Amino acid sequence: MTALLELGHVETYYGDSHILFDLSLEVGTGEVVCLLGRNGAGKTTTVRSIIGLTPPRAGRITFRGHDLVGLPPFRIARLGIGYVPENRRIFPNLSVAENLEVARKAGGNGATPWTEGRVWELFPHLRDLRHRPAGRLSGGEQQMLTIARTLMGSPELLLLDEPSEGLAPLVVQMLREQLTRLKASGLTIVLAEQNVHFVSDLGDRVYILENGAVRYHGPMADFLADAEIRRAYLAV
Repeated sequence: MTALLELGHVETYYGDSHILFDLSLEVGTGEVVCLLGRNGAGKTTTVRSIIGLTPPRAGRITFRGHDLVGLPPFRIARLGIGYVPENRRIFPNLSVAENLEVARKAGGNGATPWTEGRVWELFPHLRDLRHRPAGRLSGGEQQMLTIARTLMGSPELLLLDEPSEGLAPLVVQMLREQLTRLKASGLTIVLAEQNVHFVSDLGDRVYILENGAVRYHGPMADFLADAEIRRAYLAV
């Protein structure tokens, strides 16, 4: 496996609060790697450390061999990393189509360029809403738009932070189908989630975080077969 993203012995803080402890993981090209854990386990901080919003104080993070630590988020994004935050952060006064247009960027470093047409194929429901102001979308529609807008930057690596959080079951199922199609396209994905059922058919490998450290990692199939691990760290 060729590692596209590597984190080595990362230590991240919020102010004086130590959040990530000696955290190491790697993501291979074309993989879907799931970060699982309860609330407060460190999943969001791991994603924010990668994209540069909460830079680590120690350790290394590399993407295609480029050192990311100390780079501002916009430069990390330009290297080919897309970030879908938990709080979505759409532009509510712009239409769906305008939200996509402001994020358009040509593909680079082997990434296949995303166009509005490709986005409509993945999210046909958004095509019907393309002239609607984004602030008038439902929560599920806003989540789809946030992912679609990130894809318009043609990333090689997609970071998703709790994408199913707060969504109705039918919307979660639709989102899972769309992410399955993204996986089939060969896009590399890091998926931070609490919902084990949501990621069970998506993930190739799993890292379980607890108190800011990796407590378990392995193939998704091994994780799903290990009821003791699931009970110990996820209560499922």
